[in-house]
Amino acid sequence: MCTIVLSFAPGAPWPLLFGANRDERLDRIWDAPGRHWPDRPMVVGGRDRLAGGSWLALNDAGVVAGVMNRVGSLGPAPGKRSRGELPLLALEHATAAEAARAIGNLDAGAWRSFNMMVADRDNAYFISGLGYATPEVRALEPGTHMAATTEPDDMSIPRIGRHLPRFREAERPVPPDWTNWTRLLSDRSLPAGSELNIPPRAGFGTCSSSVIGLPADPAATPSWHFAAGAPDRVGYAAVDLSA
Repeated sequence: MCTIVLSFAPGAPWPLLFGANRDERLDRIWDAPGRHWPDRPMVVGGRDRLAGGSWLALNDAGVVAGVMNRVGSLGPAPGKRSRGELPLLALEHATAAEAARAIGNLDAGAWRSFNMMVADRDNAYFISGLGYATPEVRALEPGTHMAATTEPDDMSIPRIGRHLPRFREAERPVPPDWTNWTRLLSDRSLPAGSELNIPPRAGFGTCSSSVIGLPADPAATPSWHFAAGAPDRVGYAAVDLSA
């Protein structure tokens, strides 16, 4: 299970803000964001060493893609491709619109069920693959949205019901100052089940966190700050997007 929060404001100095907490088995080995794929030199992302894919990545054209499990589909399954392929497939494209169309044309039955957020400076999409037919693609309206294992902005999910109003009430960050979001993404306060930053439980918990911002000027450098562990324990540091 993971959580993604997205603020889409076309025309703003930073039209896309994208935050993600990755929740996973704590013994599953991964690499911090980098250019890990020689056949995809334009992509920066975190790499899952087990399957080789990514949970969250950004390409040099300014497209961001993150993937989550849907409810009841945690972990791999025999005969199914790794969901970590999906952000890499999306980032073969130069715009979020093209990426969303490409993912929407896939056979969703090749993967266990998934949710994705794909966005750039101009468009933002939520994509759900239900394990059969083709994925459903929907455009997101300007504003702040959050998704986990079900539909976007599903207030019946305790973490969304608790925290989405807090993100919407917070002053929108202006990178590189991410404080208004990182303090929320780092929150592991009770009640249990509503934490965004999940404490270790039975070998599972929040193992990393990211905040990504795309500036309105395509020639300007995006902002990516990454916490290489539980964010309240390790803090955030800037990712070198040139490396």
